[in-house]
Amino acid sequence: MKLRTSPLHTLAVAAALALGAATANAVEFTDPRGDDKGPGNYTYPTDGVYKSGSFDLVKLSAVKSGNNVDFSVDVAANLEDPWGMGGGFAVQMVFIFIKTGAPGGRSDTWTGINAKFAPGHEWNKVVVLSPQKKARVTGEAEAKLAALAKDVVVPNITRGRGRTISGTVPLSELGGDGNVDGWSYQVVMQSNEGFPAATDFLTRKVNEYEGQHRYGGGHDGDCDPHIMDVLDGPDAKQGEMLAYECGPAGESKKIATLKMVKK
Repeated sequence: MKLRTSPLHTLAVAAALALGAATANAVEFTDPRGDDKGPGNYTYPTDGVYKSGSFDLVKLSAVKSGNNVDFSVDVAANLEDPWGMGGGFAVQMVFIFIKTGAPGGRSDTWTGINAKFAPGHEWNKVVVLSPQKKARVTGEAEAKLAALAKDVVVPNITRGRGRTISGTVPLSELGGDGNVDGWSYQVVMQSNEGFPAATDFLTRKVNEYEGQHRYGGGHDGDCDPHIMDVLDGPDAKQGEMLAYECGPAGESKKIATLKMVKK
């Protein structure tokens, strides 16, 4: 006996399939709270604008929406704009490194992060969520990152609301196969620095001792990772990834080595 289906049933099935297709191309990762200490002992700057939890990454999400990808990063503190940046946040600077499935990739990053990526975990694109205007971010990238600048992607507008920093970029600027839920990710939590060192890409330094606008617990040379938090995964543990070793003159003997995280 052939079963009959009503038009309403057919529409319901079609809607369910469409919803599944629409929501499938999305990923969400969570990260432990209270680990915004870099390799384990970093401290916040002393100025009151750096509120506890401001650099504590707790969630990353990426959602394909038509021809765009919506990125959002949650932190453990309410966002504030004490410097009048205009986008709802001020002190955070977020780098979302992505392995898109495109051929090749890069293991190096730049001065101001002081980290590399492990073999097999190379990145293709990095999305920058910054309170600075897009023109400032892209201008700094072009001036300081040399060949890496072409793989830096900046939303036209980046917003902070509640505890969420978000921005949207065209899928065409990310390349790869377009399967957002199949890509690999790593998040570097840094701080927006309006007056960076000559070679640093809008990032705040970590020194041996914290200061008004400097992180502490690291090294005064350029051998320590200038990173407060990263995305943990089953085979990517923050303490291991951010471990480093400095030489007597502040040179790097062992550089922090990051890994991608994938669903």
